[in-house]
Amino acid sequence: MRAWVYERYGSVDELRLREVPTPAPARGEVLVEVVATSVNLSDWEALRGSPGYARLDGLFAPRTKVLGSDVAGRVVAVGDDVARFRPGDDVYGDNLPRRGGFAEYVVMPEKALAHKPATLTFAEASTIPQSGAIALQAVASGAPGQRLLVNGAGGGTGSFLVQLAVARGMHVTGVDAEDKLDFVRRLGAQDVIDYRRTDFTRTGPYDLVVDLVAYRSVFAYRRALARRGRCLMVGGTLRALLRMVTVGPVVGALTGARLGVLLVRSGPRRFGPLADLCAAGEVAIHVDRTFRLAEVPAALTVHGTGRARGKVVVVVRDV
Repeated sequence: MRAWVYERYGSVDELRLREVPTPAPARGEVLVEVVATSVNLSDWEALRGSPGYARLDGLFAPRTKVLGSDVAGRVVAVGDDVARFRPGDDVYGDNLPRRGGFAEYVVMPEKALAHKPATLTFAEASTIPQSGAIALQAVASGAPGQRLLVNGAGGGTGSFLVQLAVARGMHVTGVDAEDKLDFVRRLGAQDVIDYRRTDFTRTGPYDLVVDLVAYRSVFAYRRALARRGRCLMVGGTLRALLRMVTVGPVVGALTGARLGVLLVRSGPRRFGPLADLCAAGEVAIHVDRTFRLAEVPAALTVHGTGRARGKVVVVVRDV
């Protein structure tokens, strides 16, 4: 089978499209014929080995050689003790610990997969697992009537989060680059901020701040919060994350706020509810553009450099 392989951290120039053996499912695993794989920030970080937590897969070189975790496709074979799937089933899921989605076939644990809703295309289904789990858990931290700020509102996770928050009755302020602000408004955000022109931590106050691309100090986030407000950091620099988990609780205890990192739980129970909303037409899936398997480096670049409005998807094969 063909797969995009990288042997060391760096730019997309490290990627090579190679012929590699097709994997076989072990006990509790499923072999999936990949139809589509969406790009996540975690792929870009794992490629570059930055921030530092991206090197948990290997300090000096990646142990996982093929990127791509949010996969949608068709079951080809199942290992022993797999009860929920059989060959021919249409499935989707998040394979983050193993990745392997930028390939023609991938092995995934049974517990990571769900049956694909019939009304969603494979490309649409592939956008949901990782971004959907983050968005659902972040919005669950808020309440109707609260003021929410989302930094990175125009990306894949942000596009789901804004819609979910608006539907929940929250007043949403979306932060992103100027060329994405019209898109963020169309998602339903009542207010938008161009981060290049305005320091969002000096606006507000907000009851909930969700930062998907965090790099600011704990004290800056605290400044943006209302009394008893909450800030959740999802992604960002290693320095910002370390400051949030160490200094954040102290600042919060002293000022009556809650500052911390969103510890995202994965799996079908976490992303399935969003897929149901998308299948019912209550939440829209925004695919900025699609690429073929041969174009994975370009797909990663578009997403990693922050140019995508919504999700970027790699279509591996036609169905």
